[in-house]
Amino acid sequence: MGPTRRTKTCPGDRPVPQRLLAAATRLFADRGYDRTSVQEIVEAAGVTKGALYHYFGSKDDLLHEIYARVLRVQQERLDAVAASDAPVEERLRAAAVDVAVTTIENLDDTKIFFRSMHQLGPEKYRQVRAERRRYHERFRALIEEGQRAGVFSGGTPTDLVVDYHFGSLHHLSSWYRPDGPLTSRQVAEHLADLLLRALRP
Repeated sequence: MGPTRRTKTCPGDRPVPQRLLAAATRLFADRGYDRTSVQEIVEAAGVTKGALYHYFGSKDDLLHEIYARVLRVQQERLDAVAASDAPVEERLRAAAVDVAVTTIENLDDTKIFFRSMHQLGPEKYRQVRAERRRYHERFRALIEEGQRAGVFSGGTPTDLVVDYHFGSLHHLSSWYRPDGPLTSRQVAEHLADLLLRALRP
């Protein structure tokens, strides 16, 4: 998943994989994955096709990495929050805030992915689904921990609560604007409050 070889750096510039990912993200967001050619990506990144294939192998790999890099950050942060000694309600709220903030901070990445996920090859598609499932399962485990402790209500099926919360996150790219009335943190706090209110006994 993503670049595995030694990264070449141009003086005063970003490493080649980062340039390719930045160019691909911009083009996929503006034009769509299926309407963007490999040639357009390498020209925008200022590299050759050989450089792209050296690091990623295919346009499919670029699409996968655009989303996977965000999910890796979210998974690392969730794992750290879940493993802390804080009360479960605080841990769930922190996790809910973090996933909303990181989603907003990477709106192009998530928008591209959910718009184009179906265009991944079967192996990459299965891999991404497994990665997302791992995140959702760790998030759901926090809710289940709170339910066992009597902190959260078990009246609504846990899977439905999780799907409702993440469904709201997936729609952020359709309405959130950085110059709007709410900051990313304020949106995240409101969504976390809604989740916790839904779980109160």
